[in-house]
Amino acid sequence: MKTKIILFITAFLVWILLSWSFQPMHLIIGVIVGILVSVTTSDMFVKEPKIFRNTKRYLWLLYYIPVFIWECVKANIDAALRLVHPDLPINPGIVKVKTTLKSDAGLVFLANSLTLKPGTMTVDIDKENGFLYIHWSDVKSQDIEEATRLVVHKFERILKRIFE
Repeated sequence: MKTKIILFITAFLVWILLSWSFQPMHLIIGVIVGILVSVTTSDMFVKEPKIFRNTKRYLWLLYYIPVFIWECVKANIDAALRLVHPDLPINPGIVKVKTTLKSDAGLVFLANSLTLKPGTMTVDIDKENGFLYIHWSDVKSQDIEEATRLVVHKFERILKRIFE
């Protein structure tokens, strides 16, 4: 039951942030959406809902958001420069990176964060062996450790504190 309440509050807050409308009808729709999300998906999100009781996880999530935005801004600038200046090298390819994340939610969050950045896209997750396969528009290294450091490390260290 606590998981459903937390999920309802989260869905409602996301609704408010995305719609940014405080008219009564929008708030009622937000409540309905929050209820539908919490009732239909509460058992899919977290296997151990007790992790949400740790307030430090929320602080780490608040820290993650500007880090993610900054990395996206840098990736957007890089992609724009490559578009405007065709002389800049493009070396596309798929790299294999190692992750220490074990939770499904952490892996999905990492994969989606990488996919949202211009220039990278998660192609596959090998949960058993701890690898992600990433399409990278400018492969700087095929070495697993170096590619992991360049692509995954900034996000992974924070996501580990949020989801594990």
